[in-house]
Amino acid sequence: MKLSHLIRVTLAGLFLGTPLAQAIAAEQVTLRIGDQNYYNVRASLEASGALKDAPYKVEFKHFQSAAPVAEGLEAGGLDIGFLGDSGFLFLAAKGAPVKLIGVSRQNLDTIALLVPKDSPAKTIADLKGKKVAYWPGAWSQQLTLRALDKAGLPHDYVEFVKLMPIDAAAALPQGSIDAFPVWEPYISQQIVFSGARKLVTAQGLMPGLSSIAARNDSIDSKHAAIEDFLGRLQKARAWVGEHKEAYADLWAKKANLDQSVSRHWIGQADMSVGPVDAQAAKDYQDTADFLVQTGTLPKPLDTRAIIDTSFDGAFSQ
Repeated sequence: MKLSHLIRVTLAGLFLGTPLAQAIAAEQVTLRIGDQNYYNVRASLEASGALKDAPYKVEFKHFQSAAPVAEGLEAGGLDIGFLGDSGFLFLAAKGAPVKLIGVSRQNLDTIALLVPKDSPAKTIADLKGKKVAYWPGAWSQQLTLRALDKAGLPHDYVEFVKLMPIDAAAALPQGSIDAFPVWEPYISQQIVFSGARKLVTAQGLMPGLSSIAARNDSIDSKHAAIEDFLGRLQKARAWVGEHKEAYADLWAKKANLDQSVSRHWIGQADMSVGPVDAQAAKDYQDTADFLVQTGTLPKPLDTRAIIDTSFDGAFSQ
């Protein structure tokens, strides 16, 4: 927060004889949050009641993928956005006025390369010449390339087919592709409805971190509200972990998902949020370096310049 703004907000609190939180409300702060199905930020906050009595307004904007979240952050339509590690790195590499202010972690088995139930493939080596869906720079590409690297296989060992996840989800059961590297809820949908199975997961291959990104000007002008929001989100994630089945049923209704799909996903998701600690910072740099090596990022990126640790205290409440 800029010093002038901090002084202004603090004085407002003093004159009103109220806590700093009430000063935030007095300024009529509104946080604009970019959410996706994978993160279900709004659903977890509403189900847990963690936003009750928040001294600011929250406007959620829901998106089906990371691209419009990134666009909203870049254009100034969002204050905070939730998107994958690579999506954030691409945005920052373009020079967008954003910083990484926190990370979201989940069970790495919820990022996986799927094959149809009747596929003879047992390892990635069995996919020689096979069609594998991907989206440039996304977890799907990272997972497949890292799995090939670990197996000592060249990146052209498989035939990559550029497909958005929603299109690949339809293509796998039809036999148009042979493998589908993806995340939730696509994984649970494929397993529950068509019997697909996991050939490879992100365990031991990639960090699979998700980004909590904020615009620089929002960090300056809404720092206190953002910090409070992050603390409430952490409490909401903890609540979900203690009420998985009840939350899964609520989420199924809200997202128009089959209950069995939602329970399969939420039952093992284990999502949590936290600060950009030393390990997370290292993981982001490693991911950026990997994207440069694969040609998806045009030039090296020093991630230290795009990390803001001033919100770390929000996660220690």
